[in-house]
Parts: sequence; structure tokens; C-alpha cells
Amino acid sequence: MKLRQVPLLFFLLLFLASCTLLFPTHFFTNHIYNSTFLFCSYLKSKRIASTTRSNLHLSNTSIWCDRTDHHSDICFMSGDVRTHSPSSSISLYLPPSNPSNWVIKEERIRPYTRKWETPLMDTIDEIILRTASRNDSFHHKCDVTHDSPALVFSAAGYTGNLFHSFNNVLLPLYITSQHLNQHVVLVVCGYRNWWYRKYEEILSQISEHPIVDFSNDTRTHCFPAAIVGLRFHGTLSVEPRRLHDRKSIMDFQNFLRKSYEPNNKRIEVYSKKKNHTPKLVIISRKGTREIENERDVIQVSKKVGFDVEVLSPNETMPLKHIFDKLSKSDVVMGVHGAGLTHFLFMRPGSMLIQIEPLGVADEAWQCFGEPALKMGIRYINYKVNLSESSLYKKYPISAMDTNAMESKKKGWKHTKEVYLEGQNVTLDLNRVKKVLTQAIGDLGF
Repeated sequence: MKLRQVPLLFFLLLFLASCTLLFPTHFFTNHIYNSTFLFCSYLKSKRIASTTRSNLHLSNTSIWCDRTDHHSDICFMSGDVRTHSPSSSISLYLPPSNPSNWVIKEERIRPYTRKWETPLMDTIDEIILRTASRNDSFHHKCDVTHDSPALVFSAAGYTGNLFHSFNNVLLPLYITSQHLNQHVVLVVCGYRNWWYRKYEEILSQISEHPIVDFSNDTRTHCFPAAIVGLRFHGTLSVEPRRLHDRKSIMDFQNFLRKSYEPNNKRIEVYSKKKNHTPKLVIISRKGTREIENERDVIQVSKKVGFDVEVLSPNETMPLKHIFDKLSKSDVVMGVHGAGLTHFLFMRPGSMLIQIEPLGVADEAWQCFGEPALKMGIRYINYKVNLSESSLYKKYPISAMDTNAMESKKKGWKHTKEVYLEGQNVTLDLNRVKKVLTQAIGDLGF
């Protein structure tokens, strides 16, 4: 009789553990994400199977965490889950029957996807996850009861930067929640009103429920389950092999289109239109990594045959406006920086030209070059010459060569101060003409 009362999840985890004996160790390690999917699928099936908490809260009596990923930790709770924001804690109340099977446990997690960056992670609020006796639940009554599971994550860290907003929050949020089909409640640590307003269209496609501000909402929210933390697949990346339904970055693009064009179900693949003047959008920067001869670049672009529009994204510019511009463009060009993250709005088959300043070759490729190609976007890398960089006037050529090659050895702070914050570019107009002529030819104009 006792055996029947052991939760189904116990057998699931026992089965997963036994796999380490039946299969080679490397096979199980490489595919540990499958256990996460099975657990999430289990939670989803329990939620769909019943709309009442009385059936949901019997599904588990413990907390399970996966800390194997270099970028993020993620934990799962299923049952009678209750928040307590004043103590930054979430409790899982154990079922009253058979106390001998209870596992009293506590886990701590900072739900942000840069766990390798210790100084930053120290600024992320730590959440305490604990199991608790049913007898204690009397003192922790539900103020708000939800039928959908919670997804707890932090919107702090580097979220003020557009690149990090997508790379470390929005894309991982999509990866972690897409299989729940909006039936999830977003519980946000470090919630800020400007952040919600800026990404409201995207967030509303992830969840059909109002957001819970964990840091400031002191009410007790009760859930049938909770996922704490987000999955991270790589820089602006979705790895199909790590998702049961084989979703890819193309599906994320479809998701973005649905966010900003609800009536357009699938993303349009780029194709040349008859009697169409190719549209070039220049992502303009001011202050750092600025194109100092931008007006001349615009004139050359027009002579090559482009209809040119200059876009200067800022914190108050609606993403919908930027989406409308870039999703209809043929070519987007700009200097390496957060503003190029908007290339996520481009159509597969269109073209991105990234102007790569000195000293940031790895960042340029990893942040935008490689992801663009994975999305089916044509890519040209315009590597700035020494004479095109403002650093040419500050340092001797010999020192410039050394600095460029030794940048990584001197650390990120050096790269940031010298090559990102201390550099503008004046582009060689003949090179610009050659690159843009190539772009027009590649697109078939």
C-alpha cells in the first residue's frame, strides 16, 4: 500500500537514474536536457488533465534542479507551490498523507542566464526554494490562486541593453516556455515598468496571464507547479536537438512576427519584387562606434541604387516601429553594437552588413554574424581597416596591431574601453560602394 502512494515522479526520476547504468555515461550527460523535457511534459500533462489544484498538488513531494549548464541553473517544483516575496522564497507544501516519504529540502537559485559571470550574478536576487510541512501552510494562506504553472526569472542584470534583453531573457524565456502554449504565469524578479512596456507585445505572446512582480507583490500566489530559471542554448540561438518539438530560431522569428503582426501567421521569406527599388536601412549610432562620414555613406548608397532610410533606435522608440522598418528591408547595415540585435526582425533571405570595428572580431561573429546565418539571413562582414578607425589617430600603427591582436589577453575591460567605447569609424567610400554593389548583385537586382 505504501508503494502506491509514492508519487509518479519518483519512478520517473528513478528511471532516469537507471539510464546511467544502461547507457554510456557520455550519452546520458549529453542528453540530460531530456530529463528536463520529460519533467516539463509531466507538469503540462497534469495541468491539462485537471483544472483543479486538488488533483495537481499531489504530483510531487520534492524539488529537482539541473545545475549542469554553464550559463544557467533551472529548478522544478510540482504540487502545492506558494510564493513569499518578503523572504524571497517559494515553498512546496508536502501532502498530508504518509509523512515518512517527505523529503525536506532547500535549494537556492539566481534565475538569470549568466551564472558564469560572478560579479553580475551577485546583483541578481537569490530565490530560496524549500519544501515545507503541510502543518505550516495554515500560516501561509493563498491570496491568489492560479491554475497555470509559474515561470520565475529575473529581468535585472544587463536587461537595459537590447542585446542582453533578447539574448539573456526573451529568447531563453521563449525556449523554456514555448511548449506550454501561453498557459504559464510569468513571475518576474527585478520587474520594471519600462521593461514591460518595451516588450509587452512579446511577453503577451509568451503568457496569457498578467505578470506577477515578485519583488514588490507581497501577496501569496499559489501555483500547481513552478519552473524557476531559464534555459539558454547559446548566443541568440535555439538548438532544435535540445527541444522535443525540434523548434529552431526560425520558429522564434515566427513568434516575433506574431507578436508584432498578429494577423500574419508565418514569417515571409525574402524574394525580389518586380519594379522594386532595394531598400537599405542604416542602423545609426551616436557617441561610440559612430560612422563619422554617415552622410557620405548615404549618398554613395543612393548612387549604387538603394532607397536609403536611417534608423536611430533609442530607449523610447517602440519595437513595433523598428519591426515594421526592418521586416520590409532588403539590406540592413550598421556598426557592431546592441542596435544590430534588431536583425531578428529581418526576413530570411534578406541581407545584414555588419561593420566590424578594430578589436572585436570574435564579438562581431558570435553576436551577429553566426546567428544571422543560422536564421537564413545573408551576411557580409565589413572589416574596418586601420585607416578607417579613429584609433588610427590615437595610437602608433605598431601599437594598434599589437592591441588588436592582444586585446583578448588584456581582458574584457580593455576591449570595452578601447575598442567599443573609444572608437568611431570613417568608412572608405570606395569600399562601401564595392560592398553595396555586391549586396545588390547577391539579392538579384
